[in-house]
Amino acid sequence: MSMSGRDEERCEQELGQLLDRSRLPQHVAIIMDGNGRWAQQRGLPRVEGHRQGAESLRTMVKACVEYGVPYLTAYAFSTENWKRPPDEVNKLMQLLVEYLYNELDELHANGVRLRGIGDIKGLPEQAQKALTEAERKTARNKRLCLNLALNYGGRSELVQAVRRLADDAVKGKINPDDIDESIVSSYLYTSGMPDPDLLIRPAGEFRVSNFLLWQIAYAEFWITPVLWPDFGRKEFLEALVEYQRRERRFGGLNVCSG
Repeated sequence: MSMSGRDEERCEQELGQLLDRSRLPQHVAIIMDGNGRWAQQRGLPRVEGHRQGAESLRTMVKACVEYGVPYLTAYAFSTENWKRPPDEVNKLMQLLVEYLYNELDELHANGVRLRGIGDIKGLPEQAQKALTEAERKTARNKRLCLNLALNYGGRSELVQAVRRLADDAVKGKINPDDIDESIVSSYLYTSGMPDPDLLIRPAGEFRVSNFLLWQIAYAEFWITPVLWPDFGRKEFLEALVEYQRRERRFGGLNVCSG
């Protein structure tokens, strides 16, 4: 049974009271899943699910700005998504361009820096142009860094990083004996950013879907059956509150556990 608007607002207020703003994650990553299923359940074209999913992303961006989460990475289009029907892919690319142009002024006004991560050169020209313009206009903003993972695959990212590392080693720029985790991280799309503290997975799926394979090594996972288009502030607050209940040991032991 779904909540009424008043009940949901009350729930958000209660969750907000539980939230400790001094212990928020620095970087939240989201796999935006369930758009197609949301549309099919309502007898709508799949693109309408993606359109509503874009609204959920807008809500998350505003919430991150409000609560002071400095990094948000959203999995928008994977390297595997090209396998979908051409009509759906074309509509997704059109929706991307529409989102970038429609949201750009508000993103900029709210201090959001937008970045595309992935094989951006593999996107259609119009999408590349819209993304480049958004990146240029918001480049100096510092309130929130919004990474849109586009034509992104975690394995592909690692392969490209290894190739660049090998090339620099051959050129003598890097001594192979000096390569450590920090150097590898510096060759990834997320170079200079903290790794995600929290990975949110909607739609009840228990897999990482080739997303940020290196970066989520110690991320806390929060999985919800809620489909992404229905994901709102309440669900985001639930994820943040649950994150703060976790004990993060990064492979170590709690000193009280002996």
